[in-house]
Amino acid sequence: MRVLRVVVIIGVVLGALFAGVDRWAVGYAENKLADRIQARQGLAGSSEVEIHGFPFLTQALSHDLDRVDLKLRGVEVMADGRKTRLSQLDASFRGVKIDGDYAGGTAKSAKGSGLITYADLTKASQTGATLSYGGAPGKVKVSVGVDVLGKTLTRSVVSTVTLVDAEGGKGGKIVRVHADEVPGEGIPGLERLVRKQTDFDRSLDAGLPAGLQLTALTSDEAGVHLELGGSDVVLAGS
Repeated sequence: MRVLRVVVIIGVVLGALFAGVDRWAVGYAENKLADRIQARQGLAGSSEVEIHGFPFLTQALSHDLDRVDLKLRGVEVMADGRKTRLSQLDASFRGVKIDGDYAGGTAKSAKGSGLITYADLTKASQTGATLSYGGAPGKVKVSVGVDVLGKTLTRSVVSTVTLVDAEGGKGGKIVRVHADEVPGEGIPGLERLVRKQTDFDRSLDAGLPAGLQLTALTSDEAGVHLELGGSDVVLAGS
């Protein structure tokens, strides 16, 4: 009985040591990945990585991770050559093959969500428009100043924001904002002038992890919410 007790105690101690080493290793890997992603994305904000699964060491030895969750804050993406800030981007990567130096990897699949606030949408506007919530999911309010006969008229319209296929066989998705209705008020050409500033298409063509694409979007009081997904998605790397 005494020998058995000693064996049990040794087993418990070794198990605790292994668990402690495993947790230290996963913490180290998470921090290294987060730093690599921070550098690769050029983040002004923050990055946080969580590696799931126990034990981690067996996953690390095989360079295969079941699931990696990523939280980014302050991500800058390019929309038709103009920087647009995502206040947050959260993604879950499945079946991640880690690089030899554990500084990056590629996932078989990934799903995520992002948020662009109305303040950031307004900053990114190429027409001087001010954007806010349109009062219903998928709606935004767009306010612009229109020059008519030497006077600036301020007009606000409720627009529908949708995701449409890119034209010309380029693939991918485009964010489209289109005013539901623009009152002409009897002024010739007013609707055309307003729509010239309120209606637009934008393509988020850079800044997202490679392989991660827009799949859906909607809006609420917080801003425009993006849904993303993809396969063979680059988690980090050179």
